[in-house]
Amino acid sequence: MTTLLVSQPNFADHVTPQGHPERADRIRAVEDALSKSRFDKLLRRDAISGDLMLAELVHDSRYLARLRDARPAEGIGQIDGDTFISANSLSAVTTGLGGALNALDAVLLGEVDNAFCAIRPPGHHAEIATPMGFCLINTVAIIAREAQRKYGAERVAIVDFDVHHGNGTQDIFKADPSVFYASTHQMPLYPGTGNPREKGVGNILNVPLDANTDGAAMRDAYLTRIIPALHDFSPDLLLISAGFDAHERDPLAQLNWQSSDFSWLTGKLMDVADRCCGNRIVSLLEGGYDLKGLAGGASHHVAMLMDGAVGRLED
Repeated sequence: MTTLLVSQPNFADHVTPQGHPERADRIRAVEDALSKSRFDKLLRRDAISGDLMLAELVHDSRYLARLRDARPAEGIGQIDGDTFISANSLSAVTTGLGGALNALDAVLLGEVDNAFCAIRPPGHHAEIATPMGFCLINTVAIIAREAQRKYGAERVAIVDFDVHHGNGTQDIFKADPSVFYASTHQMPLYPGTGNPREKGVGNILNVPLDANTDGAAMRDAYLTRIIPALHDFSPDLLLISAGFDAHERDPLAQLNWQSSDFSWLTGKLMDVADRCCGNRIVSLLEGGYDLKGLAGGASHHVAMLMDGAVGRLED
């Protein structure tokens, strides 16, 4: 397998308040973990700026104006109780989007088999009209639409294993049968969505997990529910909202996954991609707020994307 790692040179431009869990150190932790010799074969690229107007593929026509109005001339502005925007946040958002677009191009043009994008801020909570939950734009949703617009993908699947439900991605695609969204997440937990009764037009599959459960509950959810549904949908492209906050170390939730659980899950999703869409996977970083847990989960995820095996990695 050939795996592309897209990183974001200006990730620290998005500044959050002291003590905020979504901080620039998250990308430093991921980059440090992926600097080990185990990852020497990664194809690495720095993201360049993308076209922020592509956000209008999934957000309403006033969305970007609202972000610009909320952005302060200096310092940090507040959008809601836990979502912040600083003077240069949109610069970071634009390169994060550009990195994801570059990854999409590389995968769909056959240059690489799959890609992981180490970008921030996360995106899966951003709804059609509302930024929220640390998220300013919904990058994975934009990539799904761009795959359809630019490359003619007929069926795009998004699998979200962040510990928090991706209410924004569900909001954007709930009426669109050409995009399948599947999520495992802790419930109850922020943002309060993700009930199994939320099915969209048959294209939404939510499998909530109880607090304090471990990787065994996750494996059952994927083997019995999500993997069969993905095979039935048979996507042209598989996108992953890769949050690592289900790790047992994470301070914002109470699931007890180990780093090795992320490698198992990645391998199962690769099996789907091999069967359905020529191995085409683009994975985007979402949550993960304990730095050691984030580094462990991300390194196991990327190692599996690279060659289907983890080998010796720190947990």
